[in-house]
Amino acid sequence: MKEARHCGVRAVKTFAEGLQHDHDAVLASMQTPWSNGQCEGQVTRLKPLKRQMYGRACFDLLRCRVLLAT
Repeated sequence: MKEARHCGVRAVKTFAEGLQHDHDAVLASMQTPWSNGQCEGQVTRLKPLKRQMYGRACFDLLRCRVLLAT
């Protein structure tokens, strides 16, 4: 981390500083067996559907498309 923060590449330096800033969260993510990946995956799957239908249909149709897409 120390070498990365003092290297000449700005992107590496910024990344290392961000990791250092969120040190507790990074450490917890490596030590715990839990993940929010499943939730994030569902959100990522739903966003394009929602954007496609924005202003075109009601919530009931969106709900049907979501349930039938699985």
